[in-house]
Amino acid sequence: MIIPVFNEEKTIQRVLDTLFNIEFMTEMSLQCVVVDDCSRDLTVQIVNQYTSDNPYKEITFIQHEVNRGKGAALRAGIAEATGDFIIVQDADLEYDPNEYNLLLKPMIEGRADVVYGSRFMGGRPHRILFFWHSIGNKFLTMMSNAATNLNLTDMETCYKLFKADIIKGIELKENRFGFEPEVTAKIARIPGIRIYEVGISYYGRTYAEGKKINWRDGFRALWCILKYGFFRMQ
Repeated sequence: MIIPVFNEEKTIQRVLDTLFNIEFMTEMSLQCVVVDDCSRDLTVQIVNQYTSDNPYKEITFIQHEVNRGKGAALRAGIAEATGDFIIVQDADLEYDPNEYNLLLKPMIEGRADVVYGSRFMGGRPHRILFFWHSIGNKFLTMMSNAATNLNLTDMETCYKLFKADIIKGIELKENRFGFEPEVTAKIARIPGIRIYEVGISYYGRTYAEGKKINWRDGFRALWCILKYGFFRMQ
């Protein structure tokens, strides 16, 4: 489990507590790879204290000396992950870790190589927030689908579960939120890849509550769709 962190002192301990109390659908061990992207609050101290207080829990803690972005944090985490499956968990609890089994089911059953958790399908709770964010997400997903010939409903979702050998075999370059369209474009080109999507809950945050993604990241995502999708098609 890869947890990119930047200034999440209010939620990081609760995230870790929740993760290590998940009842998985099948017997498995959990490794949490926490990657701090040069936080300026108490995040590092909290993670270090949590690791010290819980020596029996498998926590790998990586610290960046300069802020490099979510994509760079994910690359560092993927390189350190040792499990058979790799999933991304944001530290803000907008996504519910207790729903991991929804993503694991098609993987454990041998049907999927990659599973996306969609905020826009199914009947699970979804906090009502920003109209233009939802339009932007759907537009980026549509453009990504046009470039990849996939029919995803939520390309920008945080919850992406991969077989470890697949994600470790992809050369990723984006440092910020361009990770989502880049990885989607690159897995779509793998011959015979089996991609599934399941509905998940979404407990979104406002900017006052700490949300970080902004309109500039939306334009970067669109550029990444062009760069790794349409231009590659040419």
